[in-house]
Amino acid sequence: AILVFAYLSTAIQKKIQKQTGSQQMAALQEQITMVQSRALKHLFTKIRDENTTPQDFVMYSSRIMRILAEEGIASLPASPKEIKCMGTGMIYQGEEIDISNACAVSVVRAGDSLLEAVRSCSPSISVGKILIQRDESTAEKLPKLFYCKLPKKINENMNVLLCDPMLATGGSCKMAIKSLIDAGVNPKNIIYLNVISCPEGLNNLLAEYPMIKIISTMIDEGMNDEKYIIPGLGDYGDRFFNTV
Repeated sequence: AILVFAYLSTAIQKKIQKQTGSQQMAALQEQITMVQSRALKHLFTKIRDENTTPQDFVMYSSRIMRILAEEGIASLPASPKEIKCMGTGMIYQGEEIDISNACAVSVVRAGDSLLEAVRSCSPSISVGKILIQRDESTAEKLPKLFYCKLPKKINENMNVLLCDPMLATGGSCKMAIKSLIDAGVNPKNIIYLNVISCPEGLNNLLAEYPMIKIISTMIDEGMNDEKYIIPGLGDYGDRFFNTV
């Protein structure tokens, strides 16, 4: 992974700096990490394409989310571990990630796709669910909280991987983070996993919750008048679960 502003185009860097100012832009660089993989260009070409079938969208987006999930899990606290290598008996100085003190929380429904990618990498991780829907009748697409079910020990300094593939205005994500904090989660322990975001959403999110960490695979140009990410890929949940 690399820090975000080494990855972004000059145009997007200028857009973020204009919206945030130099001081907050420096803070953003500390909190946002981009996943770097040669596979992403090809995979994003597939999932953005309007001609991609639902079956292929699931396949290609799952490959992206698996890469993202591995990066998120690798960002959890780890401790040194010495092991003996099979066959040679050589000593290897490695590390072990403590999954027992972590949980993955999805923002239903699209977040369930990313949650499954995390669980495929770590089947024993605890799971939480938050249901938030955007009110499409409002110009601001304001979020509404409908349901929140979290692990019982989430308030015991647990690390949280928050799973939601798309970050547009940031409203739904902010409400999800508020739900976690209200349940006793330390904002410093929240890692937000995201497939596609935009400068407006990143700015809005970190302006309110500057202590969380964000790991993303793509930052798009911005939003249109309908508050949808551009160039984007359509509704992630509808495409993944074939309800377009």
